[in-house]
Amino acid sequence: MEESRRDRKKRLTRQRIVTAAMRLFAEQGYEQTTVAQIALAADVDPKTFFNYFRSKDEVVFADTEHIADLLLGVLAERRPQEGPGELLARMVQEYAALRRPVVPHKEPEELSAASRLLMTTPALQAKGLYLMVDLQRRIAGELLKAFPGRLDPITAAAMTGSLIGAIQQASLASVELGRSQGELWEAARHGLDIAMRGLLSVRPDPGGA
Repeated sequence: MEESRRDRKKRLTRQRIVTAAMRLFAEQGYEQTTVAQIALAADVDPKTFFNYFRSKDEVVFADTEHIADLLLGVLAERRPQEGPGELLARMVQEYAALRRPVVPHKEPEELSAASRLLMTTPALQAKGLYLMVDLQRRIAGELLKAFPGRLDPITAAAMTGSLIGAIQQASLASVELGRSQGELWEAARHGLDIAMRGLLSVRPDPGGA
């Protein structure tokens, strides 16, 4: 659907708040940054901030629910003859196809700053872990619905954890190595490939690369 002028204005305002907040968090620390400072940096009224976010931590995890909706939406539309692994792989591939074109470009330094923020701020660490576990639980639940009576909860949980864990850790390693945003997406795809092939498919590189 074509985006209306009103919706575009709201989207840009929201993105401006997120950008300003993340810059301030990186410059002066999460705990030291106030909502008033974020609003000032984003050139909005503090009341406007709360029209979009209930708290500072929601800014950091701004897209979490949208991401969940995209992933779960794919699982709800299983194709005939599609197995659980194939469905999970398509979930990730369709998510990437939808998200990659609209995610704002970030330099490696920005990606590293965001990663450090999440890894070194206790409050954000706790919320990030909760959201990740909750997302995996929801994905496993939808996977069970897609294969009623044909998949047990333990297997669904293990498949989900293997997939999400592989993608998450491959992406984190890419960021820690200071690689580009394009390389980050490629690392995530590589994590998906490893999860799909299984641990036994990985062999050491004879050249040590």
